[in-house]
Amino acid sequence: MASGENGGSAGDYISHHLVNNTKELVEGSSFWTINADSVFYTILLAAIYLLFFRSVAKKATAGVPSKTQNFVEMILGFVDKQVTDVFTGSSKLVAPMALSIFIWVWLMNFMDLLPIDLLPWLGTLVGIEYMKIVPSTDLNIVFGMSFGVMLLVFYYSFTVKKPVVLGYVKEFLTHPFAAQGWLGKILLAGPNLFLNLVETLAKPVSLSLRLFGNMYAGELIFILIAVLTVNYTFADFFTAGGILVSVMQFILAFVWAVFHILIITLQAYIFMMLSVVYMNMAHETHEDH
Repeated sequence: MASGENGGSAGDYISHHLVNNTKELVEGSSFWTINADSVFYTILLAAIYLLFFRSVAKKATAGVPSKTQNFVEMILGFVDKQVTDVFTGSSKLVAPMALSIFIWVWLMNFMDLLPIDLLPWLGTLVGIEYMKIVPSTDLNIVFGMSFGVMLLVFYYSFTVKKPVVLGYVKEFLTHPFAAQGWLGKILLAGPNLFLNLVETLAKPVSLSLRLFGNMYAGELIFILIAVLTVNYTFADFFTAGGILVSVMQFILAFVWAVFHILIITLQAYIFMMLSVVYMNMAHETHEDH
């Protein structure tokens, strides 16, 4: 872990690492802004994912695979198995979507394992004061991804359930509580509508906040570990107390990093699986009882 960049207090150090590099799209408007650092790293990681898999696909052979090809095929087989077990519909989009979500979110989460001051320090060399490098700790990014999934869910809900659009509206009003007569259907339409609205709104919220909460907490723990030597000078690291604190900091960071590898993988897996589950629900049709 690096020491504090500006020699400020621990509180200043923590606050500095929790602030995004925000750019105004409309001058003087606090609403029309973007977190430039989150957007940059999100696009960069997407490009890395696409270029890496494209490179492996172009070099793939039918004979003995290379270690890289074998690794990619293992990931593809794992994702395909998960989709096959959960998704009961017929769509060529779901498996590629699941793969992209899993790899993309994992790469975003993996940024949390880089030395916490490395990239922000490099940013200061080119005049960038604030830089958050973990896109999945930005609510804008995780909500954007969850909304993207929900747009696909709505599309298939409208097109798969027949008749088009009306089939989804009918399901909204007649499930989960079904009735035989027209009077019963009218009486239960209100409760069905309320429950389905709550469920629909909860999907993107739970999908995004679960990822955000876990990754934000993980990032904060790394920052708190780094605070142990935030105001150390170069000479302080060679004193008895400095050596002790440095060793303790290294052990804490190493243990948390090892455990965090499980967290970032699990969160990417959960985001992927929930997206597949929602897509499967969009392809299901219900018959009135």
